[in-house]
Amino acid sequence: MARDDGQSALTGRIKRYAQVTTTMSGLAARLAGERYLGAELDRAKHAAQLREALGGLKGPLMKVAQILSTIPEALPREYAEELSALQADAPPMGWLFVKRRMAAELGNDWQQKFAQFDKQACSAASLGQVHKAEVNGAPVAVKLQYPDMASAIDADLRQLKLIFSVYERFDKAISTGDVYDELSERLREELDYRREAQNMALYRHMLADEPVVHLPEALPELTSARALTMRWVEGKKLMDFLSTDPSQEDRNQLAVNMFKAWYVPFYFYGVIHGDPHMGNYSVRPDLSVNLMDFGCIRIFPPHFVGGVIDLHEALKTNNTELAVHAYEQWGFKNLSDDMIEVLNIWARFVYSPLLEDSIRPIPIMAIRGVS
Repeated sequence: MARDDGQSALTGRIKRYAQVTTTMSGLAARLAGERYLGAELDRAKHAAQLREALGGLKGPLMKVAQILSTIPEALPREYAEELSALQADAPPMGWLFVKRRMAAELGNDWQQKFAQFDKQACSAASLGQVHKAEVNGAPVAVKLQYPDMASAIDADLRQLKLIFSVYERFDKAISTGDVYDELSERLREELDYRREAQNMALYRHMLADEPVVHLPEALPELTSARALTMRWVEGKKLMDFLSTDPSQEDRNQLAVNMFKAWYVPFYFYGVIHGDPHMGNYSVRPDLSVNLMDFGCIRIFPPHFVGGVIDLHEALKTNNTELAVHAYEQWGFKNLSDDMIEVLNIWARFVYSPLLEDSIRPIPIMAIRGVS
């Protein structure tokens, strides 16, 4: 049953935070036992417990878990596999919440601005839910932010810091401080739906000459900080498309189209879509793609993009000097030979799909996702 207000959400959140804290505290104790007492840690078991604790918990913590599960080597394999299976399966907020939110954002006469508005959400994600509606005879999607998400972000980020501290006990090779700062900044930006509407307009400009990529268009007069109205884009979910067993030729064409959707903005404008999991793509009958959800984008300066391109060329030609130049453009200083070799190992792993002309099956865990 759908919830009518935020009370049950608050109660559930408190319970789940207790679950997460208990799970992470237990994990920390076992990590200490593994390190100092030689006790063996059952990572698969504790990864499953963490996913269970996070399961159904809407909000930033769940979104961060999904993002981390898609980053190569950011988490041990057992944890990446479990967190990739997270689904936004908590029920959507009910009609009472929808009416209150819409009145607060678009005025008490908000229903008069829509020819039709579905009471039931058509999708529920980590930070908000989407309703299908109609404006001037055309279908639109209306995204509503869940209650008290700003406070939820602060609370979730405290939990995330705990999770990261446990991870660093497991593996000190990766410092999570910068990762935490970056995620914190991007998550707070996602709460401003006017900003997302501007991001959407930016992407429509950057991809205007790419006929194989389609994007929704925001309606500014029906958009506020916590309600975003946009043109409806029709398409089949990626997993539904793959379930039809398309030909290899069709799969390859779809991959090219998705590549353009992500890399054209980066290579030509220095902008990346920061939430590129497969739940944010849908497929049209002609194999062109719809790209959705623009709350999390990152704009890089030209020298950073230049470093990305230089490093690709350096790896392709085994040019160490060019590789060092690329790393320096990213802020690395006084690089030793050992550090250069470590960075090159990482870079070869990340760039390998672009450097090697070979068939690469995509694990099913890599194409799960919820926006």
